[in-house]
Amino acid sequence: MLCSVRWFAASAIAYAVFHHVGSGFAWLGPVGSGSTRWADWIDLATPYAFLLPAAASLWRAGGTSAVVWLVYLAGAVTYVEGHGVHLSANSISNATSAEAAHLWDEVVGHYLWFTGAMLVWAALATIIIRRDPPRGPVPALLALAVGTTAATNALEGGTAVLGLAAFACFAVWGWLTRAGSGQLVLIASLPALLVVAGWGVWHAGFPQPSELGWG
Repeated sequence: MLCSVRWFAASAIAYAVFHHVGSGFAWLGPVGSGSTRWADWIDLATPYAFLLPAAASLWRAGGTSAVVWLVYLAGAVTYVEGHGVHLSANSISNATSAEAAHLWDEVVGHYLWFTGAMLVWAALATIIIRRDPPRGPVPALLALAVGTTAATNALEGGTAVLGLAAFACFAVWGWLTRAGSGQLVLIASLPALLVVAGWGVWHAGFPQPSELGWG
């Protein structure tokens, strides 16, 4: 089980880090005189960094049911498809403005990517709630990092409404299992729910933070 925890921590760290590649590595600029950015090339590693440790977590946890594996696989396929669509269309739109590129990047790609990520986290949550209550601040900090990342992705990705629904479901799940490690699910989802909902109330809608000059 210890190996499972380590793989889970790796998934959480990868999710929190690689899902901010676009803004975190934007300062690297374009690759030479070409039209692609270094951030785009680094982003190619995102599915590997997130999904492989997640699969290892399920495997090492033992006793993972076929249903949970099916949820993970459906999420992984959807996530990879969405990430690929988003990355390629986003790279193209950085070079030239095109309505089709905007559709596949900002709408189709983001919805597939976000949906896939939530399904993967749903599968991983089945591991979390089986464990004893966490000790120390690290598990809570990792859960908070995951929730914060999911919230910022939902806002900047234009999937805020879908995010609200997902975070609400996770928050209820976490509350019902809070006596054990389900409290980590609550720590991740409740702040995410409040951030997205608060943003919507503050702006009477869900404009992307970048549209308002936030990053």
